Amino acid sequence: MKAILPALLIFCMTPLYAGNPADYVGRETCVECHSEQVKQWTGSHHDLAMQEATDGTVLGDFDNASMDHYGINSKFFRNGDRFMVRTEGPDGELRDYEVTYTFGVYPLQQYLVPFPDGRLQALPLAWDSRSREEGGQRWFHLYPDEKILPGDLLHWTGPQQNWNYMCAECHSTELKKNYDQASDSFNTTWSEINVSCEACHGPGSQHIAWARKEPGSEHHSDSMGLVVEFNERKGAVWTMDPETGNALRNKPRTTDSEIEVCAQCHARRSSISQDYVPGNSFMDHYVPSLLVDSLYHADGQIDDEVYVYGSFLQSKMYAAGVTCSDCHEPHTLALRSPGNGVCAQCHLPAKYDSKSHHFHEPGTEGASCAECHMPPKNYMVVDPRHDHSMRIPRPDLSVKLGTPNACNNCHTDRDAGWAAQQVRNWYDDSLPGHQTYAETLHAARRDAPGTGKALAAVVDGAETPDIARATALLELGSHLSRDTFEVFIEALEDTSSMVRLAGTRVLDSLPDELRIPLAARRLDDPVRTIRMEAARVLASTPEEALDESQRKSLDRAMKEYRQALIANAERAESQTSLGDLLFNTGDPGGAAKAYLKAVELDPTFMPAYANHADMLRHQGRDDSAEQRLRAALVIDPQSAAIHHALGLTLVRRKKLDEALDHLRQASIASPEDARYAYVYAVAMESLGKLREAIDILATAHDRHPGNQEILNALASFHMKAGDQEKAREYFGKLRALDQ
Repeated sequence: MKAILPALLIFCMTPLYAGNPADYVGRETCVECHSEQVKQWTGSHHDLAMQEATDGTVLGDFDNASMDHYGINSKFFRNGDRFMVRTEGPDGELRDYEVTYTFGVYPLQQYLVPFPDGRLQALPLAWDSRSREEGGQRWFHLYPDEKILPGDLLHWTGPQQNWNYMCAECHSTELKKNYDQASDSFNTTWSEINVSCEACHGPGSQHIAWARKEPGSEHHSDSMGLVVEFNERKGAVWTMDPETGNALRNKPRTTDSEIEVCAQCHARRSSISQDYVPGNSFMDHYVPSLLVDSLYHADGQIDDEVYVYGSFLQSKMYAAGVTCSDCHEPHTLALRSPGNGVCAQCHLPAKYDSKSHHFHEPGTEGASCAECHMPPKNYMVVDPRHDHSMRIPRPDLSVKLGTPNACNNCHTDRDAGWAAQQVRNWYDDSLPGHQTYAETLHAARRDAPGTGKALAAVVDGAETPDIARATALLELGSHLSRDTFEVFIEALEDTSSMVRLAGTRVLDSLPDELRIPLAARRLDDPVRTIRMEAARVLASTPEEALDESQRKSLDRAMKEYRQALIANAERAESQTSLGDLLFNTGDPGGAAKAYLKAVELDPTFMPAYANHADMLRHQGRDDSAEQRLRAALVIDPQSAAIHHALGLTLVRRKKLDEALDHLRQASIASPEDARYAYVYAVAMESLGKLREAIDILATAHDRHPGNQEILNALASFHMKAGDQEKAREYFGKLRALDQ
């Protein structure tokens, strides 16, 4: 079954380190030998990542303070030793809640409220811990311009504000989520409440045994019993090249161990394991987000809250061998040197920290390396995060593509054209920078003609960051042609696991004669996430289409995938994907239960309704499918996907007028989805409304000039209307695609 609205795939998996004898021993054991490191760590953001709510840890004003937000007056007060909040609950009524934990410390502190089912929920009312001079020392709402109603995903009592799933793994050490599906409850545990030594260094029992020379510890002498050794910088020396003004590493960085340990939390990713141990391969436990439209701008700059990893992978610094601890002291988390000094470690100040380079007065923001090459963006209202792609400012791309640029962050009274001209005045030669894929990704997002070959060139680019290559490969899936297919096939065998995973996701769109053999090769990939994705792609494949060896590989990968989905059973996304898997593997009863469970967990999750209805359609139960989709529209009357699915269902049930109305509403609600407009137009034409169908397609073509389905239909419909000239025009555009 091809799901009509694919669920957000949330991976999780069995522990890679099952049976690992190393145990967590706690910071107090580490301090025996590493007192200086513990001293540096004490008071850091890792130390204060999460704390029990006490007089010494709570920064907010709980002395009968109050704040208003869209008619809700919340009060903060004390009840003896307890910290209390009176605010809107899940039923819309004001209730008193106890705060039991603080969450973070600066520039804001959040607060966690326990619920009887073991959930901890993060309040949307946070304390601005900056100084009064900076605008802090106040309560504020994390969604200041939105009225978040009970039942909304973002309401503080809802799943998106659930600490156990959304936050806990990165704020505590040895976190075990411990969700029980039968009771829909959590019994979440940790060995230490904050981000302590073993959150990064891994369980320390073997290291302790080695240090104490305990019997049997001799075989750990090479590794000192450490689960992960942060030795990327060992013996590495950066030597300044006076001609370029840039330092060069004396030897290449051969592993990403340190970077991937940081990435476990400093990345926008889906967790695919509850048993990650530092030193494990990152993509054996996590799926990093690519440079997709909802998260990153077309040039790879940060848009949504994506943290650091995805940006840093795009940087020239990463390509040159820089690691996190080259710039950050790993225990205090402070920069190695303040201000421009941290960049001066590798970039000659006489050349770069000078007015002849930055053209601003020394000491101003315009003379700051980070402000220009790592422009910040505010998240959570008061928290500026620096973009770690470390790029050359490109206001010229702002003019072309609408992407942001560092210049206009400060010069808000000028436009991007002015900034672009200033850059041209200062620098005679072109400065494209390390990230050269902006125009291609921008074109792909808009279905521009000729995008296929441009995307293939990005995928094939030897100097292009792997995360950009993977993103381009994902986009290439809808632009495959004879000219680009070879690049796609080669990418499936790429050395980058990120690229191979993107390629495996694309296989869904291929015909069976290509999809099955290509996906079967990925069933034995060394990276579990890729094996699991291959299993998903092959879930509905007939047994006879695979040989015995492939069937065994599929069975193994399918078990990993099923375990993955069950491990995140508290999420509607995971239950919906489980429903898809169960139906595709011949268990419609189990699939129905999973879809219904998804709706129970999150009544607003539309893919659960759509995919359940699609299963019912496959069973010949269009009447039940219609009921399911109508129930979904009661919850979300604006859902384009549900209107589209209901429209198709009503077409099959011969309710044509109502069907057309729902197909129309889908195309209006989501004009960025070319498929909705195409289907609506085809339905109109089939009912004899040819001129209206052409008008719909013409509007869609303006939005999606490179969409083959729309061009084909426009050519065909104009031919049918007797307009040979227009038909030839669209056939010409069709032939010109990817040339």
